[in-house]
Amino acid sequence: MKQFLSLILASALGAIMTAAIFQWNQSDIEHPTNTSPNHTHQVAFSNTATLPMDFVSASSKATEAVVHIRAQESKTLAQQRYNEQRQRRQQNQRANPFGDFFNMEDFFGGGFGGDMFGQNFYQPKNGTGSGVVMSDDGYIITNNHVVGFADEIIVTLNNGKQYEAVKIGTDPSSDLAVLKIEADGLPKLKFADSDQVNIGEWVLAVGNPFDLTSTVTAGIISAKGRDLDIIQEDKSIEEFIQTDAAVNPGNSGGALVNTSGELVGINTAIATPTGVYAGYSFAIPSNLVNRIVNDIIENGDIERTSLGIAGNTLDKEIAKELSLKTDTGVYVQSVDRGSAAQFGGLLPNDVITKVNNTNIETFDDLIEVMKFTAVGDVLEVTINRDGKKKTLPIRLKRKL
Repeated sequence: MKQFLSLILASALGAIMTAAIFQWNQSDIEHPTNTSPNHTHQVAFSNTATLPMDFVSASSKATEAVVHIRAQESKTLAQQRYNEQRQRRQQNQRANPFGDFFNMEDFFGGGFGGDMFGQNFYQPKNGTGSGVVMSDDGYIITNNHVVGFADEIIVTLNNGKQYEAVKIGTDPSSDLAVLKIEADGLPKLKFADSDQVNIGEWVLAVGNPFDLTSTVTAGIISAKGRDLDIIQEDKSIEEFIQTDAAVNPGNSGGALVNTSGELVGINTAIATPTGVYAGYSFAIPSNLVNRIVNDIIENGDIERTSLGIAGNTLDKEIAKELSLKTDTGVYVQSVDRGSAAQFGGLLPNDVITKVNNTNIETFDDLIEVMKFTAVGDVLEVTINRDGKKKTLPIRLKRKL
């Protein structure tokens, strides 16, 4: 009997121990699930720890190198502008006597003689904007639309010092300009490789919106290579970086920098139905800026020109229809009278196959190779004429 009770007791004890071990094992397996909210939080924290939530260092570098610009058109320049406008209006009137019949400027007197209320209708232009110091000896980058009209320019550094600036040159086709002040040891911004920036990358916009100096806003790069068709030039160069960092009037010419405080672009435009920031802004990429401003420093004002042809991309169908000896390149349909192309010897029905060392297969290829050319540049244009290869040196000239 005792032996039987011992067996029962041993069995019961074994069952209890088995249940206890099973329960302990179950508890251990469920532990990650029970702690998953904490675990998830730790993973999320680990990922966001690499985000640049502290922009202090980048802001400090950028604000030191971003300047305030006040641009003013002198009365002499304003008078010249008025005279040119009046001369154009008179020429148009001779061509069409009734085309300018109701001209408000004439009705109110216009010009510097004053209007019927004794006020000057053509006041000299003025405005403010921003600029970026690119060298410690005083070269400053800004937008052409900030200073292009002006002959009196005052630059104020972040430390409050003011300088009269000289306009080294402008490039309306890219909306860039370079100024120079007589100063040494200035803080400057290092250029980043704008081709390497990524969509979603954090950036800071630094400038002087509404005359509020040294203002910093943050956002991300929203898109690259935007062509907005906003530069009113025949050969405009547009490859904007789009960002959602807040940019407003006065930011033009200021810096777009990465989290290391390196220049990614020059803030230039905003998308807005109201005249103020509405969600997106646009900057000229630093690689494009670097190329153009060095060109301006070397050559002064940059006046870009076109080749002076009308044409289209050649294909087999067009080549067969026109009985051409090649089916690759840009077919020259017509040549503008007095253009660089005419003076250089290009003729209708020529096929452009190469410019300098660049093969031309499409009209876009020709546009790309012409993008940075300026008046006075000489292009080696290789053509196919009646099946024969020929190279023409074409010197680009001011557009008529």
